[in-house]
Formats: sequence, C-alpha cells, structure tokens
Amino acid sequence: MAQLLFKDVNKVYPNGYHAVHDFNMEIKDGEFICLVGDSGCGKSTTLRMIAGLEDITAGEFYIDGKLANQMSSRDRGIAMVFQSYALYPHLTVYENLAFGLTLEGIDADIIEEKVQATAKILGLTDYLERFPRALSGGQCQRVAVGRALIRKVNIFLMDEPLSNLDAKQRVTMRSEIKQIHRSVGATTIYVTHDQTEAMTMSDRIVVMKSGGYVQQIGTPYELYFYPQNLFVAGFIGEPPMNFIRGTVEGGKFTASGLSFDIKPIVKDVKAIEGKKVVFAFRPEAIKIDAQKDGYVVTSDVELTELLGDTTNVYATVGEGEENVNIILKVNPHHTPEVGAKFKFYIPQNAAYLFDAETEQVIESDISRH
Repeated sequence: MAQLLFKDVNKVYPNGYHAVHDFNMEIKDGEFICLVGDSGCGKSTTLRMIAGLEDITAGEFYIDGKLANQMSSRDRGIAMVFQSYALYPHLTVYENLAFGLTLEGIDADIIEEKVQATAKILGLTDYLERFPRALSGGQCQRVAVGRALIRKVNIFLMDEPLSNLDAKQRVTMRSEIKQIHRSVGATTIYVTHDQTEAMTMSDRIVVMKSGGYVQQIGTPYELYFYPQNLFVAGFIGEPPMNFIRGTVEGGKFTASGLSFDIKPIVKDVKAIEGKKVVFAFRPEAIKIDAQKDGYVVTSDVELTELLGDTTNVYATVGEGEENVNIILKVNPHHTPEVGAKFKFYIPQNAAYLFDAETEQVIESDISRH
C-alpha cells in the first residue's frame, strides 16, 4: 500500500493554460479515491502527474513520504488502467496478462502461478487462450485490470475505465473493481465524469471544476448531504438539486410567489438580511403529506417521466415570467397529471441556502437525515 500527499500542486502547460490549481490532499494507505468533474476540470491531468506522465509545474508530491516530483514512472510503484483497454490484439489473454512479468524476466513457473491466480480473481480462467477480438467489452476491461493487478503494485490509477461499456456492464464492473480493491488493498485513484461511479465506489471523492479548481473533498455522504457550494450541490445527485433564487427580507426567503421562514435553518439570519441567496432542495427530498416543519409549495406540472420505481415530475414554481423550473421525484402511484397543480412539502432539514454572490453554503445548525 502507499500514502500520497499533494502540497499546492499546479500544472501549467507551455501555452499558458493552467490545468490544475493548488491541489492539496492526503490520500491514506489503501484508500479508493475518485476524481470527478466535467470535461476540462483537470482530473486526468492530476492522474497523469501522479503517474509521472506529466511534469508538476509547482508544488510538491510525495509517495510514502518521499518527494516524487522528479521520480521516474518506473520507480513510483504504479499500474495504470486506461479507457481504451490497451490490450495487444495479437496476444492471447494469458499472454496479455503475462506480458509485463515476461519483460521483467520472471521465471515461467512463477508467471504461470500469478496468471492463474489473477485469472481466477477476475473470472477469466476459461478465456486465457482467447484473443481480445473474441471477448466482450467487459471481459477486455477485466483483462486490462488484471494486467495491472498481476504486478502487485501499491498504487492503481484508473482513467475512465468503464466509459466504453454499456450500462449493464458498467454496473457489473463497478462491483468487480470494488471487490478487487478490497482483496488487494492497493491505494486506488479513479478518474470518472460519472458521479454514480464516484458515489458507489469511492471512500472519498474529489470534485473538480473547469479550470482545475478543487471544489470539495469528502465522503459520498458528506458531498450529498453537506455540499459546500452551488457547484457541488448541482453536480452530485441525479436529478440535480433544485435552485430557486431570491432575497432575504425580514428573516424570510422571498421569491416570485414564494415566502419561507428561514430562521430555523440558518445559524445567523441577520447576517444575510437583504442579501441575494439561493434556496435549494433535492428532488427526492420532498413529501406529499403535510409536514409540521415543512415549506409548502404549489407547482404547475409540465411533464412526467415514469422510471419504474419513481416518477420524475418536471414542474414550475413562482409567478409569470419569474417562474422557475424544478424537478421532483415522487412515488409512481402518486404521479400528478400534466397541467395540474401539485402541492408538495420541503422538510426544513432538506432545505439549503447558498450565497448568490460567493456561491458558498450559508452555515446552518440543522441536522440532515
């Protein structure tokens, strides 16, 4: 296993593009970390700096307490799994798995033992004599993971390894990669644009924004229930969090046709009096039964989508041109009619306030549960 430490790590390309800004983080032995964000946020660049494939422009990067800025990729104890599998098409599964060990001059008997053990873990025993062209996408991805796994390194780097798979294969491979991580225990850094992968697989998540800025680092629970800013609140969760912009007047949030007493959910309501704020809530947090400590809202239903276990309700709240589009998740047995008025309740412990100017969350003492 390995411990990684980043101190004010920056990456600036020769053309002046600043891809990663002041990346600071300590990754513990055996942690599974996901770097997630939209395109151009610097997550793959960060991974390549860890691998030694990109130089670090400024800052310090340590592996097990040793400064690794100038350390060669070979000496970092790293194995990398790419999006494209990168298998040798003219070699069998066995030969692909054994390739790295063969280059190291390891004895054939030891290679045989390691290949068989790795194939058993990944369910590839029956496919060792096949060529990549005879495998499914999921099987090819398992071979790519196996080629990294067989080297017994301390750090696994994975760059969107599941993006080429269909939805069913992605679900299967997510659980397989997580099980492999538990059995091997290597420190794993996983890059993805898919927040579902990040939420289901990682111990902690690094949310990055375009331009290479880290927005928040935390567990999936922390990011979902305690987002620190609007970007994280809108990025984590599917469908995304609903945002309603308004102002604070007399201790109340006011927007077109809406007025909520926010004193129970804000630590210091006087500090934000007169400010522009964003009232937010998750689509799945609403209730259709009256709530003692809930905000009642009446919406106009525009569209519904039955998904089986839930229904997405697309609606508007507010009046006239100032109405706001929102998405709600409801029990399919209680789906409202399109064109109807739909009344729902937002529990106080499911409501958030953000500063409209800084986009930072406004401090609250309320417990999320």
